[in-house]
Amino acid sequence: MTSYPHLLSPLDLGHSTLRNRVIMGSMHTGLEDRVKHLPELAAYFAERAKGGVALSVTGGFAPHWRGWLLPFGSTMTSRRLADRHRLVTDAVHEHDGKIALQILHAGRYGYSPFKKGVSSIKSPITPFKVSPMSTREVDRTASDFAKSAVLARRAGYDGVEIMGSEGYLINQFLTARTNTRTDRWGGTAEKRMRFPIEVVRRTRELVGDDFIVQYRMSLLDLVDNAQSWEETVALAKALEAEGVDIINTGIGWHEARIPTIVTSVPRAAFAWVTAKLKAEIEVPLVASNRINTPDVAEEIIAAGQADLVSMARPLLADPHFVVKAAEGRADEINTCIACNQACLDHTFSNKRASCLVNPRACHETELVLLPTRQAMRVAVVGAGPAGLAAATELADRGHDVELFEAQDSIGGQFRLAMQIPGKEEFAETLRYYTVRLEKTGVKLHLNRRATVEELAEFDEVVLATGVEPRVPDLPGIDHPKVVTYQQVIDENAPVGERVAVMGAGGIGFDVSEFLLHDPYESLEHWNTRWGVTDPELERGGLTTKVLAPPRRQVTLLQRKSSSLGKGLGKTTGWVHRTTLKDSGVQMVPGVIYERIDDDGLHITVPGDGDTRESRVLEVDTVVLCTGQESVRDLVEPLEQAGVTVHVIGGADVAAELDAKRAITQATELAARL
Repeated sequence: MTSYPHLLSPLDLGHSTLRNRVIMGSMHTGLEDRVKHLPELAAYFAERAKGGVALSVTGGFAPHWRGWLLPFGSTMTSRRLADRHRLVTDAVHEHDGKIALQILHAGRYGYSPFKKGVSSIKSPITPFKVSPMSTREVDRTASDFAKSAVLARRAGYDGVEIMGSEGYLINQFLTARTNTRTDRWGGTAEKRMRFPIEVVRRTRELVGDDFIVQYRMSLLDLVDNAQSWEETVALAKALEAEGVDIINTGIGWHEARIPTIVTSVPRAAFAWVTAKLKAEIEVPLVASNRINTPDVAEEIIAAGQADLVSMARPLLADPHFVVKAAEGRADEINTCIACNQACLDHTFSNKRASCLVNPRACHETELVLLPTRQAMRVAVVGAGPAGLAAATELADRGHDVELFEAQDSIGGQFRLAMQIPGKEEFAETLRYYTVRLEKTGVKLHLNRRATVEELAEFDEVVLATGVEPRVPDLPGIDHPKVVTYQQVIDENAPVGERVAVMGAGGIGFDVSEFLLHDPYESLEHWNTRWGVTDPELERGGLTTKVLAPPRRQVTLLQRKSSSLGKGLGKTTGWVHRTTLKDSGVQMVPGVIYERIDDDGLHITVPGDGDTRESRVLEVDTVVLCTGQESVRDLVEPLEQAGVTVHVIGGADVAAELDAKRAITQATELAARL
């Protein structure tokens, strides 16, 4: 008996059978854009097929160069290119998996001056103007999708996914927001639907009946002037009639100002809208977005909300997600914490994607952890993310590892992060490492400060001693109203109603959110806060936010004259900025801190022209988020004792808190030793 009978049951599509209900959703990794990276792409998908995924979907491949995501980006437009893709499909089939090529025309979202779109309405998220297609070009583009599907079949793919959501070309055809055409491809809802219907019809005609055609459909646009629910249902029924095998769920356009996948979004936050469509159609339907554990996935399918689940980032975090669930090892799954730092932030910065908690993702051929030929005794000092990764990876390779931690629990800065409202998922990483420590046989010493004498007995020493808050040299810094971020979050230091937060990096934003709000009480609470509603009530599911009153009055300050939060994550920073803005936080750049006394925090700020003006912030509490200092007190004495020392994580570089760099650095070190 399995704990996940619905999730692990096969699905018969008539001409093809999926071995379970897990789809690896499409994610552009950066490996798709150059033929030279196809071996790496093959290894990436092979690892997920080996891990039990039923159907993997590639990143988007354009059916025509005018539909590029990036200049000279991924396309499927020639037989020669299709034949090169055999490397990818053969690697997946070797592990009994199936794989579909996603066909995506970027339309106005393309980051290229050559792009073609529905109308001349410029995208708010790309700098280039868009040229509208002629009537004949629209017709040819529909056929281009079908021709790409034929090439995908030639390449050995088991199917295609037609990308019709997230605001790309097909989505642009469907709404009056972006479709101002007056020909047969626009003007009414029925005419706007003609393009996706033609794409599917022509695709099915060319590929035949024994090839998977999956359509990714926007069920909740979350933008103004979007599709109505009636139009969404009509399109789904039309696609079903044209022979799609599976409809996948898309949530939100890329330009939407509603978070849909960041860590503060509740798990399975949009399964309800999938269930709403499932009541209208017979074709298998896929739920997506913020599904990151087998328990959540099982519940969705068991409740009849969907027939399958799509997960992309969770399978970056752990490619063996399905196998572990099937073998009763769900506690060993390296859970996606939806931080976006190494995946989507990389994708939207034109860098290769990876994963904060699994740096081997998309680097399977480079970052290889083989069993060691010569076991060593290794001491790791510090059980934060860097120390945990180093200790467990070293032990997994066969080394004898002991981990020393001065605190009474593991986690380091992650213990602080998981207490921030909306970052509760960070606790999953510590749960994972707790299990890993046991499984790999690492000997853990809590409440113990390692000495030079005992460390000198080891063959190698890894110092992952982390950071401590930096306290600036400022008159009055020892005033009773001054506390560090660590004292606020971890030590429950009392904080008054009026607060000044010094430092507007990631920690400053986190502390501000910690002081302003409690965690979301429920999905309904989250929907109300962000203005998400039933699309049957409002087009696109977008309504007015109902904001909760903040618990405190917070002023967020930074020395830099740039906009606050500019250095936050590319795909998550706007969420944090919006949250603070909605909570009435005053954000002040260009600050010079003068002193702290009974009256409050004395500062000067930019005035008119080149002038500056003095202010006194009459606050009850000043929270220091003014950076960190590396804890390196063991480095010099160990080196003097002739001990080989490897310094990683915050102990190496303290600039901001970068768990992505820390875990990658630890994993690379473990691979070398």
